[in-house]
Amino acid sequence: MIVLTGAAGFIGSVLLKELNNKGINDIVISDDFSDIEKNRNFENKSFIDKVHRNELATWLDENSNRVDFIIHIGARTDTTEFDKSVFDMLNLNYTKNIWEKCTLYNIPLIYASSAATYGLGEYGYIDSHDVVENLKPLNPYGESKNDFDKWALKQDKKPPFWAGLKFFNVYGPNEYHKGRMASVILHAYKQINETGGMKLFRSHNPEFKDGEQLRDFVYVKDVVNVIQFLMENKPESGLYNLGTGKARTFIDLVKATFEAMGMPSQITFIDTPEDIRDKYQYFTEADMSKLKDAGYSKEFTSLEEGVNDYVVNYLSSGKYH
Repeated sequence: MIVLTGAAGFIGSVLLKELNNKGINDIVISDDFSDIEKNRNFENKSFIDKVHRNELATWLDENSNRVDFIIHIGARTDTTEFDKSVFDMLNLNYTKNIWEKCTLYNIPLIYASSAATYGLGEYGYIDSHDVVENLKPLNPYGESKNDFDKWALKQDKKPPFWAGLKFFNVYGPNEYHKGRMASVILHAYKQINETGGMKLFRSHNPEFKDGEQLRDFVYVKDVVNVIQFLMENKPESGLYNLGTGKARTFIDLVKATFEAMGMPSQITFIDTPEDIRDKYQYFTEADMSKLKDAGYSKEFTSLEEGVNDYVVNYLSSGKYH
């Protein structure tokens, strides 16, 4: 049996679908389940039970002998939330509790870390354990993820296998509920439909032209492929970057969105809001050598292919994966 947290969320629900596609239905899903819009993400998917996140620890104590793997994707991901206590509770301490259950009951664990741990990239974007203590995240969300990574690396008692995945800019179906935290592609699709054009943030860094800020955009279907690879192969435990290893510009992304919508590109620029300007990332790019060295050999979906699939097969019809 697999326990999947965050199953009503973006990445968790896509993973649930892909596990079902492989004939894996012996899954217990866990989340808050109070958001009706989010709950649409797991409609028409197969699982054997659902457990509220607040009851999961007790459930594990009673059912640990049935559990083969825990995939802990659930987290508070709002980068505009600055109440540290929220992240301490939902990200840091909750994940510590799951780790301790996995250790006690000898259950392998995959959990969601984040590329937000890297801050402005002062130490690069290398998933080496040696730099974790030095990283400087830019917000409480990133701090909570890095705080857990630091804690995990210090533990003497660990699950039999564990992997913390540093997700970069993930996009794709089932993120309708995320509001302003949704990917730029979803926002671009909506804005283009409404206005015929797309506004991007102007560059306030002389090293980058407007719209040429760079991010590592990774398609959610690639993310779940990596998770399934780690589940099946259990390479060396540790932190793993999960991006494509190839940074692309926001102009590339928006042009791909226009192309997928069959519309001519109309891009204009607005100033980056002053309250985030000094913490704005102009470049992120995952070093993917550790995952490749662990044996992962699938090619990552190109930005153009991923955006086209997302727009044509999901956004244009409002479909879920």
